[in-house]
Amino acid sequence: MAHLRSRRRRVLALPVGLALTVSLGFLPSGTAAAAPGGGTAPAAVPADGPALSYVVNTKVGHPAPASVRKAIADAGGTVVTAYDQIGVTVVSSRNPAFGTTVRKVRGVDSAGATRTAPLPTQSTADEGKPKALTAGELAAAAKKQADGQDPLEPLQWDLPAIKADKAHKKSLGSRDVTVAVIDTGVDDTHPDIAPNFDRAASVNCVSGKPDTTDGAWRPTSEESPHGTHVAGEIAGAKNGVGITGVAPGVKVSGIKVGTTDGFFYTEAVVCGFVWAAEHGVDVTNNSYYTDPWYFNCTDDPDQKALVDAVTRATGYAEKKGTVNVAAAGNEGYDLAARSLTDTSSPNDTTPAGRDIDTSKCFDIPTELPGVVTVAATGARGLKSSFSNYGLGVIDVAAPGGDSTAYQAPQAPANNGQILGPLPGGSWGYMAGTSMASPHVAGVAALIKSRHPHASPLIVKALLAAEADGTACGNPYDIDSDGAVDAVCKGAKLYNGFYGAGLVDALDAVSK
Repeated sequence: MAHLRSRRRRVLALPVGLALTVSLGFLPSGTAAAAPGGGTAPAAVPADGPALSYVVNTKVGHPAPASVRKAIADAGGTVVTAYDQIGVTVVSSRNPAFGTTVRKVRGVDSAGATRTAPLPTQSTADEGKPKALTAGELAAAAKKQADGQDPLEPLQWDLPAIKADKAHKKSLGSRDVTVAVIDTGVDDTHPDIAPNFDRAASVNCVSGKPDTTDGAWRPTSEESPHGTHVAGEIAGAKNGVGITGVAPGVKVSGIKVGTTDGFFYTEAVVCGFVWAAEHGVDVTNNSYYTDPWYFNCTDDPDQKALVDAVTRATGYAEKKGTVNVAAAGNEGYDLAARSLTDTSSPNDTTPAGRDIDTSKCFDIPTELPGVVTVAATGARGLKSSFSNYGLGVIDVAAPGGDSTAYQAPQAPANNGQILGPLPGGSWGYMAGTSMASPHVAGVAALIKSRHPHASPLIVKALLAAEADGTACGNPYDIDSDGAVDAVCKGAKLYNGFYGAGLVDALDAVSK
């Protein structure tokens, strides 16, 4: 059973076995108080605070001005790396007043701490992992495979749900298309992933600075299998082994941004999007939220800086031709509501409940402009019991699984979750909007394969236009207890549960 200490990864633990230096050089200066006449007061800089990571945002497309670099240094900051393309500098500092000081410097648009726990982050709890299928289960599934199917494909109810099985008879996707899994790392040695793995587009971004050491993108044995599972859902090879991905003919890369303790910090996420943009990635999948805040509020100066930095990174990737797809989340939130209660932030120290204004507070990268936001459905085609929703927020929906008590698949599949590869060469089940998002990333890759010159705007338009419109239906009482569990607003062709509808892989390769 996969259990996450928070839902930073959009995978959910369900009952009964359901698993849920780019351009170095913005060195510092100018701190605290500026002396009259523009000089700098040489006051001692406090350095007794916890070592924290910061982003300092300046003019896009330019190195930070010398005055800002001086201010960073004078405030006790050390530059880790700088992304001049988007005007984001990653800094570490032990000065508790670093953010407050640097924000006052001319030329700084925003600056803030990316975490509340010191470097390196300490684990807050243990995490279980999904149970791998046994040899008996593997053999039983293989006996049910039809001609042309991979051995475990009979257990993949999610493929026919979006007509991927029919799509594969027409096209498996193009080798010229790469989908990057920005996640916990990808095991490229897995037999379902190795044939399609793009090493050149893979990297470890955990520190905020690209690490291109061979294999740095892989998860260790102590780390989550999340990214490997997601990668297989997108592009698991159709090779007579294991499962089949939505787009089994495209390439997949691993961009590791999750720490060993499972946190996805802003500096890593920014690194991931910029890397994807600079390495020809066509689609990114983002099945997480950026820690430590579930919602980042722009009326808080630290959180505003995080929103600014990740917005710049996603926008840069899209400008370079990348379609960014993200999971909506598993809390059952109506993201279109005016206010919500965030009980999980900050998740790297001690969470404190807070009421947030959704016009000022955002789940990033999920709710950023241009990002495709994905809700999850179960085997009956209904919104998954846990999936976030919201009219005007959800763009499309895709299979993410659900409890079999709510939505059980038809035989031969017998598990309401999504089957995918696990590190080390095995397979297991997971559920969550984490699993829905890669289905959409896979369909986007099929669209890009069919229309190789299509811009991100066109690919996103086709995703919506080709989706199967799904009406709200009867009042949503997923647990059949007589009480409405969520309210769907909107029409068949666009509503808060399914957006423009369930993505359609067959249309993606046919139209």
